[in-house]
Amino acid sequence: MRLLEHKNDGDLRLIEDLIHNVPPYAILSHTWGINGEEVTFEDLVNNTGKNKAGYAKLRFCATQAANDSLQYFWVDTCSINKSSSAELTEAVNSMFRWYHEAVKCYVYLSDVSKDTNDQCDGLSRSTWKTAFRNIRWWTRGWTLQELISPISVEFFSMEGNRLGNKRSMEQQIHEITGIAIQALRGSLLSDFTVDTRMSWAAKRTTIRKEDEAYCLLGIFNIHMPLIYGEGRDNALLRLREEINKSQGYVKLFYSDWTVFNSHVDEYERKCHPNTRTDLLRQILEWAEDSDGKCILWLKGMAGTGKSTISRTVSERLASREQLAASFFFRRGEDDRAKASRFFTTIAAQMISNIPALVPLIATALEKDPALPEKTLREQFDKLIFNPLLDLQDARIKKSILVIVIDALDECEREFDIKALLDILTQCRFIKTVNLRIFLTSRPELPIRLGFQRMAEDTHEDIALHDIAETNIKHDLHAFLIDELAQIRKDSSMMVDWPTSQDLESLVELAHPLFIYAATAIRFIGDRRLGDPIDLLKVVLEYKIASDPSKLEGTCLPVLDRLLINLGHRDQENILIRFKQIVGTIVILKDPLSMQSTARLLSISTRDVKCILDLLHSVLDVPANTDSPVRLLHASFRDFLLDTSQRDRYPFLIDERLANDMLAIHCMRIMSIQLRENLCELQHGGILRSQVDSTTIDSRLSPELKYACHYYVEHLHHGEKTIQYQNAPYTLLEKHFLHWLEAMCLSGKSFETLAIIESAELIVQVGHPEVNVI
Repeated sequence: MRLLEHKNDGDLRLIEDLIHNVPPYAILSHTWGINGEEVTFEDLVNNTGKNKAGYAKLRFCATQAANDSLQYFWVDTCSINKSSSAELTEAVNSMFRWYHEAVKCYVYLSDVSKDTNDQCDGLSRSTWKTAFRNIRWWTRGWTLQELISPISVEFFSMEGNRLGNKRSMEQQIHEITGIAIQALRGSLLSDFTVDTRMSWAAKRTTIRKEDEAYCLLGIFNIHMPLIYGEGRDNALLRLREEINKSQGYVKLFYSDWTVFNSHVDEYERKCHPNTRTDLLRQILEWAEDSDGKCILWLKGMAGTGKSTISRTVSERLASREQLAASFFFRRGEDDRAKASRFFTTIAAQMISNIPALVPLIATALEKDPALPEKTLREQFDKLIFNPLLDLQDARIKKSILVIVIDALDECEREFDIKALLDILTQCRFIKTVNLRIFLTSRPELPIRLGFQRMAEDTHEDIALHDIAETNIKHDLHAFLIDELAQIRKDSSMMVDWPTSQDLESLVELAHPLFIYAATAIRFIGDRRLGDPIDLLKVVLEYKIASDPSKLEGTCLPVLDRLLINLGHRDQENILIRFKQIVGTIVILKDPLSMQSTARLLSISTRDVKCILDLLHSVLDVPANTDSPVRLLHASFRDFLLDTSQRDRYPFLIDERLANDMLAIHCMRIMSIQLRENLCELQHGGILRSQVDSTTIDSRLSPELKYACHYYVEHLHHGEKTIQYQNAPYTLLEKHFLHWLEAMCLSGKSFETLAIIESAELIVQVGHPEVNVI
């Protein structure tokens, strides 16, 4: 630890890097200025930097430390030799302890001004109250531990005037940050669940994306190496793995994209203020009623807002510490469409919320390490049911905890849906905790039959189509009027737009589908498509009475923009590219980026981007071309693949032909990129866990991983013509071992046998004498 010393002549100097016998010291907390403003380690070594703006903060800290009879202090900008990766790693891993061991922590707020006449130690009558609530310091990732860890935290204005301390301001700090007062007072952080501690950092940001994970090391008492360049998601994944290890259980197969507050769904809508009020109250009252039924099923047709309600319910339950876990199914997104990761993901979340489950689930996994690959029933019994039965925690016994399951109808296999419904009814027999299930879906036959088989005292239903028409129209009106007002503001438009007549017409068109309203708003507000006034007129022209699902009225205004003002030949070219690109995106089993989609289809990224640029209303198209493109709603896929409408609209896609073509592209990619020793490992027999993930990602492209995993599945959903039946045979002859290696490196080795068996069925149609295995 390198401390700064305030010398008698007023100068500052770095003392040697201390390990033992560290003298009493103060520590500075602040927000960094723009590049070049802060004093660095090199500045102090070279006796430069005194003319930098950041030097004033050093002077402030030195003066304040001297006032508190402290000769030494520490400042993050200049007390770490960041050119040494070893020293930087040690500092980041030690920082929580360094702040905790400081005699004083001074928080210097460059965006709060207070003169000496303003009141101290109290915000009620201060002129700087508003400024204090809105300081940048609350938004930065690193300042979380700088608030929680030190025993003594004092706040100062930009003039160096004292504002108060952590204890005197604790109520205001709690209200601003959401951090529990007990945590601010120094309670053990292990007393708070992992999710609770994660929530403290949810709205904080860092300059380096990886630091969103690294700044939490001390909050979870974790030590791990820093790998700048690995990206935010990989850093957070490593942090989660280390947290899991520290809590004493074997790693579960956890699908983090499926939880309600996952990063991938960060910008998905929640219920608009003043909408769904009666429905949300009914659901939350069920969640608080100790005599309520075990399962609450919210059913409604596509586009009625079920997922938006689920996210809102999850958020509110989490704020009440009633959320046990959540799982949001989504068709076409690998783990989100499969039940195989359902119970392991639920168990992993429940461990975070009920720490007493840790040893019980750890014991189950020690007895049967292959448990995550067993049947759904066995996973439930050994990871959920039995551990909860054995739970000895008096604090939990009286609690009502809720598992939120959204879009069960988007689970890939019907027999998995049936199995899940049968299994979940067993939750009513758990007496150590009142465990509830909130479940949403379309009222499709397998789910209706599953609920019909349940005992009547097990579940209750809410049908969105039974909600009064006036309530739905009120909610649609409230949503549309606010969203159109925002478009009007963003576009600097006249105040009398839209007219009341147009607004009411839009409400009538949308009713009862919130997805219609949301898609219309994205379309009208997309300046790439034209002026909002004209776009609203376009939407209002699509009054298609023959379509009860309203999919045509939702999708056609968007799609028709692709062909506007084009001649016949140009329209044909656009339709060919549309079906090639968008046809691929809607049948992908797992989303790919624009770059990976282009490489998979052997076209340019520019071609992909040109088609997608006009489809932001129905697709989540990220600004950077290496992030996945996702469907905003399953209804867009439903519309494009509707075989009954194929002769009416030129955009519709032949699903079987699209699968055939995608399978051919997958096999082409595999033929080009598969080879022996893909990662150029020095010797064989090395464990997958010993291969660095960055090495794997640099050698196995996303499109190769996708092709290896799904090419057989696309063949199964295609036409399976004779010419295609020979292709997998030829591929397996040459690249079978290379494919196995790629699957193992991708972490999919457990799926290889099922894929081989599926491939064998296809191959044997053209080569009955062949046995792949």
